[in-house]
This record gives sequence, structure tokens and C-alpha cells, in this order.
Amino acid sequence: MTKSVAFKVSALTAAAILSTAAHASPNLSGGVWFNYQYAQNDKAHQESWGVIDSEALVLYADGNVPDTPWTYSAETRIGPGSFTDADNNSTGSQFAIHKAWVGYQFEDGPMVTIGKNQVPFAWKTYNFWPGDMLLAGYGDQMDVGVKVSQTLGPLHYDAALYLADDWSTSTDTMDDNRHWGSTSTYRKVQTFVGNLAYSVNDMATFGVSAQSGGLQELVSGDGEVSGDHNAAALYYTINFGGLWAKASYISTERNLPNEVADVTIENDRYAAEVGLNTGNWSFYADLTYAQPDTDGNDADTIRAFAPGLSYDYGPGWMYLEYLTQDGYVDRNGMALEGDFDALYATIDFYF
Repeated sequence: MTKSVAFKVSALTAAAILSTAAHASPNLSGGVWFNYQYAQNDKAHQESWGVIDSEALVLYADGNVPDTPWTYSAETRIGPGSFTDADNNSTGSQFAIHKAWVGYQFEDGPMVTIGKNQVPFAWKTYNFWPGDMLLAGYGDQMDVGVKVSQTLGPLHYDAALYLADDWSTSTDTMDDNRHWGSTSTYRKVQTFVGNLAYSVNDMATFGVSAQSGGLQELVSGDGEVSGDHNAAALYYTINFGGLWAKASYISTERNLPNEVADVTIENDRYAAEVGLNTGNWSFYADLTYAQPDTDGNDADTIRAFAPGLSYDYGPGWMYLEYLTQDGYVDRNGMALEGDFDALYATIDFYF
């Protein structure tokens, strides 16, 4: 594309955006959160009685264009509590866009979503951290691509193609980061995702999800898509009054690009969540397991448990959560042993 043609296209695009914005009904809002953490095996935390950190300013833009089928949603975070990886994101800082998408709702048809949006894979935890734990890489995923979704009676389906897991060549998906390589190794690309859920009644839902895609090496400079990844999930959710429960089984496989390592990483994940909403209070607990099945990995089955509670005090929520785990999942999806215990107290407010 020549410079003059590119300028004309950019000008027309800008005009279209401004025209849409002029007729939109945006809901602009923001929020702030910060967190107290006490890690039991951290000598500095023992000396200081913990640390208050993970502060962030969060900005939201949600809305629709009246009398049209268009909607949009965006979330930007600024600060150390953005849950972003500055060394591997697209900005090189603690500023990042968690999501940004536009959607078109066909009359009596599917919804098409374009941009960085929620990957339709199994279920999401009540609170992504520390709830996601050993879901690592398959929890609160936000990838960049196009998604088609529709509910037909008791049946709901999603079909998606994600060009990459973040903007540009970033390997950071924010909430679910540090599980898909790095800017010096490889990144996730060309990922197809499918999800099918069936609601037995108003309370219970069974579902199956699958995703498959490539891994692009970032070592040689050629950018060859020489690796691949695959995962499948079976899941169940139930809600009864203020009670809820979720369970899932996830099988994962990752063939790393040869430029990075000649290895196939496999493991099975098991996850469960139970909770109760009563008044302004919510009580919940997440339990996840990862069973290694990779040649040469001698780690035992690892476990993570996170009970917690939250209180809706008006302008936001207060959280109190505890995390204990005897293992973790690294950037390559490998399940490894390692003890960690911490207490978290978080407060947020929105305006």
C-alpha cells in the first residue's frame, strides 16, 4: 500500500470512527484498586508485616450506537497493579489495554465480536487472582481476533479465530499472562477456538471447549510458525439461588518451536469452584490440580487452593483471600513443584 493510499484509508477510517462516536451513547467510567499482601515464606514481608502494592487506575468505555446493532467495550489499566508484563507487552510499560472490541448483533442471528475479547473456553473463576492459579494459560484469556456467538434455546455456541494473544507481537494477555512464551522465545498465533454449552434447565449447564493453533518462534528473526498447541475442556456449572458450583477437566499439549526447545509439554488440569452469595457478601473457594505428563518432568501432581470472601460496600468491593499452592505452571505450560502461601486483602472503588 502506498503512503497516499494509506493516508486516504486512515482518513476515511478516522471519519467513520468520529461519525460513530457522535451518535454513540458511551458509558465512561473508571476505578482504582490496591492490595495488601503477606507472603508467609518471604523474609521481607515477615519483617515489614506485609506490603501494600498492586495499585492501578482502570478506565472503561462501554456502549452502543442507538438504533444500530453495534456495541463496543474497552478496558485500559495504568500502574503496577495492571497485571501486565512490561518486559513482554506491546507498550513496554505498566500501561496496557486489557480488552477493546466492537460487536455487531445480527437480527435473530449471531453476535460477531472483533478485537481483543474473551476467549470462549470453559468457565471463568469468580476472581481471576488468585482464583485462576493452575488454570494458567486457560483461565481469564483475552486474545485478539474475531468471535461468533449465538444462543439457540438451551444451546449456546462460540466459534473464534484469534490472530495472536495480544496486540502487535506482545505475549502478554494481562490477567492470564506469563504462560505463553515471551518476546524472546515464542508467542501464540492462529488459534481456532470452539465452545458448545447445553443448559439442562435454568440451573445446570454442561459444556465442551477446544482450541488449537500455532506457536511462532521469535528467536531466529524469521518468525516461522514451527510449533503448535492444543487443549480441550469438559465442564459443568450449576446455580441455585445464591449457591453456585463449577467443575472442569482440561487436557493440554504444547509442541514448542524447535528454535526454542525440542519438547512436547503435556498435562491435565482439574478445577472446581464453589460459592455463596448472600446480601452484600460472597464466599467462594477455588481448587485446581495439574498432573504432569511430559517426558523428563519428574514433578508430582501439584495443587493450589484459594478460599476467599468479598463484600460490596457501595462504590466497590473488599476482598480477603488466602492462597496456598505446592506448584506452578511456567511460560511453556510446564507443571512444576514449588511452595507458596500468601494472604491478600484488596479494596477497589469505581466512579
